[in-house]
Amino acid sequence: MALTQHDIDAETAAAHAAYEKRLADGGPVEHQPRRDYAPYRSSVLRHPKQPPVTIDVSKDPELVELASPAFGERDITELDNDLTKQHVGEPIGERITVAGRLLDRAGRPIRGQLIEVWQANSAGRYAHQREQHDAPLDPNFTGVGRTLTDDQGNYRFTTIQPGPYPWGQHTNAWRPAHIHFSMFGSAFTQRLVTQMYFPSDPLFPYDPIIQSVTDDAARQRLIATYDHDQSVPEFSMGYQWDIVLDGPNATWIEEGR
Repeated sequence: MALTQHDIDAETAAAHAAYEKRLADGGPVEHQPRRDYAPYRSSVLRHPKQPPVTIDVSKDPELVELASPAFGERDITELDNDLTKQHVGEPIGERITVAGRLLDRAGRPIRGQLIEVWQANSAGRYAHQREQHDAPLDPNFTGVGRTLTDDQGNYRFTTIQPGPYPWGQHTNAWRPAHIHFSMFGSAFTQRLVTQMYFPSDPLFPYDPIIQSVTDDAARQRLIATYDHDQSVPEFSMGYQWDIVLDGPNATWIEEGR
């Protein structure tokens, strides 16, 4: 029998109540979701159950790169952070600007770091061969971009407001609109991945992925704020979203740290 939204809502409420009880009993604040969070079924199926594979880099430091992702050999260009100018025509949808700072636990800027984003188009469809959503592709929007943080830790992207989409975990399951972010340190093995959401999304209560961050304050740190100063006159709406990599105010990172 297929899971319903009611089933997921009941499990989510139980998980939040259990967390509140752990807090009341003196337990620590849980900034990161539990990997076996039951309402998010695929997390239960795919989270690691075996110890990490050890690579002996003392023999060859470059061995670690052989098992790491590769993102092309060309340098970052001035257009890489503008997802609306990567094709001949204009993409369909509301243009937005997303800006913020990459910070350490003490609020200090992290300079020169590679930030990549990927997202669905305005109809809620990814430009990916495994995409299953029956929504139109936009030939002028691929949905990927990258940039380097400046000396003050600032980043900036121009893109299209992504649409929500169904994801099939349970009957009538819809993901809130979001943008995926990844941050690299000095090597591909130092990659952190998270998601940014938009304020006042009505799908928040129904989505077990964002609800897997059971601590209210930690969950709010995933939501950008509208920033009129970031808006570009006659062009795009602006959003501010800072990313904190560690400490009590850290941004939620997929798979923990």
